Amino acid sequence: MPNPTITTSYAGQWAGKYVSAALLSAPTIEGGGVTVLPNVKYKAVIQRLETTDFLKDASCDFTPIGTVDLTERVLQVKDLQVNMTFCKSEFHSTWQSIEMGYSSFDTLPKSFADYLIAYAAQKVAAANEVSIWQGSNAVSGQFDGLYTTALADINLPPAQLIPAAAITAANVIGEMQLVYDAIPSTLYGKPDLKIYVSQNVAKAYVAALGGFAVAATSNSGVNAQGTMWYNNGALTFNGLPIFMANGLPNDSMMATTTSNLYFGCSLLSDTQEVRVIDTSETLGDDNVRVVMRMAAGAQYGVIEDIVIYG
Repeated sequence: MPNPTITTSYAGQWAGKYVSAALLSAPTIEGGGVTVLPNVKYKAVIQRLETTDFLKDASCDFTPIGTVDLTERVLQVKDLQVNMTFCKSEFHSTWQSIEMGYSSFDTLPKSFADYLIAYAAQKVAAANEVSIWQGSNAVSGQFDGLYTTALADINLPPAQLIPAAAITAANVIGEMQLVYDAIPSTLYGKPDLKIYVSQNVAKAYVAALGGFAVAATSNSGVNAQGTMWYNNGALTFNGLPIFMANGLPNDSMMATTTSNLYFGCSLLSDTQEVRVIDTSETLGDDNVRVVMRMAAGAQYGVIEDIVIYG
């Protein structure tokens, strides 16, 4: 196949499509593990309202009672960019396979430029998943993650910080029980309450329920099926949904509600940009540059509604 020449630059009209794929394809976001706030150009304010002793015995007079405390947390997005250079010859065989029906996304790319952007978006989504949970704003290409920020929050109630251990199939049920027991009464029973676990914790839990751990319900596991019981379906612990967050570091867990976790992005704002630039005609090489600009950030609302294992 001769080297393709890309004569178009993707920006403006189609930028939303490609930036959306990059920012919103992380497993945590696709699985509904966080609340997405689009169109955040710089900051989004998360309001928190607290009242105390607002109910009293009735009387004929209006007598204010209790306190009203309005506080806020700020989700500030960080400007990010992708500057990648691809040699077109390296993608010839891959591009041919795409023409036969393989695609990185659900639809078949219509051009080599589409494929390059989809490839870059896939890499951005993987990096975004890590940032959502354990990212650090001090690291280039990352923003402060939910887990790392909550772990360092001085307002996290001491009883809701569980020291971590190396998770195995033998101890995972006991360690998850510690997280479950630490959930405050004000949080327990909320419909979107979940236990977010790292991938190795989820794997250990599946193995334990297969019957090959001391804490398993029986030697033959769930429904007496042994290791054959699990088919990549939903997991629960004492009735609470388990959400496997691939971006969480090993041996970590967090219990909170989906409505307490926020991801903000520049989707549909005027700060996003996607460009594919073929430099063969200007520089005489065989390269294509992919340039993406976007903004993203994560924040939680109420630290007292979080239990951390770590």
